[in-house]
Amino acid sequence: MPLPAQMRFVDLPTFGGPEVMVLATGPLPAVRPGEILVRVGAAGVNRPDVAQRSGNYPAPKDASPVLGLEIAGEVVALGEGVSDFGIGDKVCALANGGGYAEFCAVPAGQALPWPKGYDAVMAAALCETFFTVWANLFQMAGLTEGESVLIHGGTSGIGTTAIQLARAFGATVYATAGSKEKCQACERLGAVRGIDYRTEDFAEVVKAETGGKGVDVVLDMIGAAYFEKNLSVLAKDGCLSIIAFLGGNVAEKVNLSPIMVKRLTVTGSTMRPRTAEEKRAIRDDLSGQVWPLLEAGTVAPVIHAALPFADVVEAHRLMESSSHIGKIVLNLDG
Repeated sequence: MPLPAQMRFVDLPTFGGPEVMVLATGPLPAVRPGEILVRVGAAGVNRPDVAQRSGNYPAPKDASPVLGLEIAGEVVALGEGVSDFGIGDKVCALANGGGYAEFCAVPAGQALPWPKGYDAVMAAALCETFFTVWANLFQMAGLTEGESVLIHGGTSGIGTTAIQLARAFGATVYATAGSKEKCQACERLGAVRGIDYRTEDFAEVVKAETGGKGVDVVLDMIGAAYFEKNLSVLAKDGCLSIIAFLGGNVAEKVNLSPIMVKRLTVTGSTMRPRTAEEKRAIRDDLSGQVWPLLEAGTVAPVIHAALPFADVVEAHRLMESSSHIGKIVLNLDG
């Protein structure tokens, strides 16, 4: 079937609140060597999309300026040199941009087949969070079986993924969240203790739960506001992995001595600036070690809401409300 000349996409005429996004029509993206063109069935909504919309997370120069970093759909065209996939394959992918559209071109090395039994909505909820968690929690922080981890934002898309993966690989998990209901959700996913950061001091709880030892890894998306406390709850030779700065990126008057005394490692990364080769390596790890867990039902994306494509403004408002548990997805097929 020939491809259409035009597609619908979410345009961002100016930076600002959710209401600045509008549906527009334009040409399909060009497919470069090594890329696949995907007819998008569903697209995930993530915090980096909100930051880009607000003007705080510019797209790389060689990436689409259209919002959207994870998609699921059907391969409809192949760029030169692509042998991983064929026309008609159902894939989900980490996009460099352009996911909020009916068609999206993505590097083949950032795509994976849908896990067995998945539909587009479930598959679209995978890549941004699973790539991020795998790279930061396992590759960089080195979380292994028998260790313990504190995961902040336990009911976010990142948090629900991190709790499940850490538990699946044999770690003891603690997680913070903003209500009793959310803490219970963390525990259902595998955390041994959900900590309500609004009513409890997470550092005191972790120290009590671990007999004063602390945890081996902290996965943090808050940043400056939690920096000193995060250092205090790490065990000797522990690692703080920072993936976002929801609580600011400048930490002032912080006691750094625990880093030396306890031989701590502080690390962090963002996914978008990584090279194609680095993303392919993460993809290959996920394919071999995580996709079997998804197909077995050991872990699964938590879907809070799947909204029609035309409701993208409402999807961003929901994301910014932080009232959700799990992922928010735009459904282009529904």
